[in-house]
Amino acid sequence: MKKMLKILILIAALGVLAYLGLFAYVCIAEKTVPEPGETDLIIVLGAQVKPDGTPSVQLEYRLEAALSVYQAHPQTIVCCGGKAGQEPEAEGTVMRAWLIARGVPEEDVLAETTSSNTKENFKNALSMLPQAPGRVLVVTSDYHLPRAMAIARDCGLTVSGLPAKTLPEYWLKNRAREALGWGKYLAQKLLGK
Repeated sequence: MKKMLKILILIAALGVLAYLGLFAYVCIAEKTVPEPGETDLIIVLGAQVKPDGTPSVQLEYRLEAALSVYQAHPQTIVCCGGKAGQEPEAEGTVMRAWLIARGVPEEDVLAETTSSNTKENFKNALSMLPQAPGRVLVVTSDYHLPRAMAIARDCGLTVSGLPAKTLPEYWLKNRAREALGWGKYLAQKLLGK
């Protein structure tokens, strides 16, 4: 019985160490994303839409980042995100309307509205395009960007990334959750999923 308890404690300790390692990786990786170069397509990943149909602060930060790139170098933007929970509309629809209201021509903004995770964001965005894009700029929150770029590369994309800022009060929560996301991503890669 003592031997079994020691094994369980060892397994738990290894799990905690692995999680702390992933948490540290998240914090370092977001600081080492290279500056984006020239791109042919912007993919903006969704975030929560408020019950009144407006973007959450986090989603607005992502949209502002994408808009700044678009204004400097107009190109197609794909807004990705389905409808989750109590959201009145799909994230992609709300994002597209936000960008159009700020001067982006309708023909330059596509709304992908059926995805429920990052991998689906990229696969569904690609299926909307008449041909495979060249260089893609991924816009998402700073803590999520390295994993989003890894997933985009898994989907065959040549990517660079633009981090959107996050609210300081959610710093720990977002990175703690992202460490779990990296754990799931790495486990799926290991298992070939």
